[in-house]
Amino acid sequence: MKYAPQIKIPATYMRGGTSKGVFFRLQDLPQVAQVPGKARDNLLLRVIGSPDPYGKHTDGMGGATSSTSKTVILSPSEKPDHDVNYLFGQISIDKPFVDWSGNCGNLTAAVGAFAINSGFVEPSRVPENGICTVRIWQANIGKTIVAHVPITSGAVQETGDFELDGVTFPSAEVEIEFMNPADGEGALFPTGNLVDDLEVPGVGVLKATMINAGISTIFVNAEDIGYTGTELQNAINGDNQALAMFEAIRAYGAVTMGLISSAEEAAARQHTPKVAFVAKPQDYIASSGQGVVAADIDLLVRALSMGKLHHAMMGTAAVAIGIAAAIPGTLVNLAAGGGERNSVCFGHPSGSLRVGAEVTAVDGQWAATKAIMSRSARVLMEGWVRVPGTCF
Repeated sequence: MKYAPQIKIPATYMRGGTSKGVFFRLQDLPQVAQVPGKARDNLLLRVIGSPDPYGKHTDGMGGATSSTSKTVILSPSEKPDHDVNYLFGQISIDKPFVDWSGNCGNLTAAVGAFAINSGFVEPSRVPENGICTVRIWQANIGKTIVAHVPITSGAVQETGDFELDGVTFPSAEVEIEFMNPADGEGALFPTGNLVDDLEVPGVGVLKATMINAGISTIFVNAEDIGYTGTELQNAINGDNQALAMFEAIRAYGAVTMGLISSAEEAAARQHTPKVAFVAKPQDYIASSGQGVVAADIDLLVRALSMGKLHHAMMGTAAVAIGIAAAIPGTLVNLAAGGGERNSVCFGHPSGSLRVGAEVTAVDGQWAATKAIMSRSARVLMEGWVRVPGTCF
């Protein structure tokens, strides 16, 4: 019997924020996968275990959720004043598809540590004790991200007492700055409006704020689609009719934003845009069983990723929330009480998260200068990942 031996590729399995992913150095990939294309996509699909019609990722490193079917490729940056290039691939669970259209904000928290551990940061810039500033070029969207990574005794500090809702155990705090976070080269509000009337066949006309910040995101009011904003995953992810509605909103919103030319194209662009719904604050019980008090938050936000309600909040969507909240008149800002603000604390299914934002208005046009949030990261396992040599 003929068989194909497995090959092994150096890899690190890391948690970043509320996500997990398989991290690679570009130079460690097989030569054919060091350039974009089918070979690279097929390799990463096999690493994660996709496509999996069973939806379990039993034969791969993925966890069969949008938060755990992720891959990262890092390489030295040729951009001036940058340490590392960060390329993110979101792996479809049930389809042979890798979406390269956006960033993963949660895994960004792990990029700085991986860059330091992999030698992408000049050793002289790593303090014996203190904070190492890592300048990251986010290659998917062409933006700069700055990670402030704690260092103890010359090594990345991973343990600590920083608690992040959606992550079970405390870790060391990593502050992330998303610089000029408007997604891509287009306008912050691609339609030119803070709020649009979005017509969605089969759903109706919805008020929507569509923004390109962190990641392209479509915000609608929870009450307009029959929700309260306190929902957890079980309330939505088992409802096929609800999921179809959200996908329709996402598809027609993407057309309105100019991301695709027809709603049918959305199926080939699963990672972006995101769709989220907002509401004014109220008390609720998070997925951990802990109570979230309305007085402690500014608004409620629930967001979908890869067709399912996210268990917490995507880091890139948190950027969009922070920027939108800082601009008077958006649906996010109105749900938070209106007015001007430079930070917002929002409730999500796992708890709450605070995001800082800096925005400016020039000649009547809004621009996003910076978004700031704290996350954490940890190496879970390192060594080699093995895949059949014929998979690519």
